[in-house]
Amino acid sequence: MKLLEGKVALITGAATGIGKRIAEVFAEQGAKIAFSHIGPDDLAKQVEADLNKITTAKEYHSNAADFDEAQKLIDDVIADFGQIDILVNNAGITRDNLLLRMSKEEWDIIMKVNLDSVFNLTKAAIKPMMKARSGSIINMASVVGVKGNAGQANYAASKAGLIGFTKAVAREVAARNVRVNAIAPGFIESDMTERIPNKMKDAMLNQIPSPEVVQGWRDAIPLKRGGQTTDVANTCLFLASDLSSYVTGQVINVDGGMLT
Repeated sequence: MKLLEGKVALITGAATGIGKRIAEVFAEQGAKIAFSHIGPDDLAKQVEADLNKITTAKEYHSNAADFDEAQKLIDDVIADFGQIDILVNNAGITRDNLLLRMSKEEWDIIMKVNLDSVFNLTKAAIKPMMKARSGSIINMASVVGVKGNAGQANYAASKAGLIGFTKAVAREVAARNVRVNAIAPGFIESDMTERIPNKMKDAMLNQIPSPEVVQGWRDAIPLKRGGQTTDVANTCLFLASDLSSYVTGQVINVDGGMLT
């Protein structure tokens, strides 16, 4: 029997990068997939079509940072699939800048997308999960939320807040057999440029690290390589499945030993 046979998973930001790979791995392990996105519909439709070759999948154009849209998304998924067993709060963005140069808008948008969306969806999802006395919620944090990083005060604060939120909610819902955990990815190579909005790519072209700089990052990691989206997806699979039935309130660093 596959690890997620009979389960329904909702994954945010699954049209590209880490989220897309999580959806693929979950589908391969028997889960039905609902995924949300705010990007181009044609890209999401292609992902939906690919997933439907191996499972039942449906895409939803929904902005989880909006409280009412998040509630509607959970309601729609339950209406379409009959249940929700796994929630992966994966969607996130960056707006890097030194604090002295950071605008209020750059701070606010990070908090709205990276933190508000997790509150909105988790609040909506725990109700049916608690009623079913079963569920797994996985929040995508970052090593930056664990140790900080110059030029990312907004992002670090949002991910550190996400970790605190994870631990608090885990304590609230554990008695109903709902587990809440977080993953803190490190340097994930194939996700680097996908997180940069298209309209920003030209402006940021000169800031993209050279191959020499990237190799330096790899060399500084104990495992001597950058991570792949599959590394994160496999950790998600562990936390989503019964293999982790006695694990809640934890943060797993997927960083090649970066924070060791």
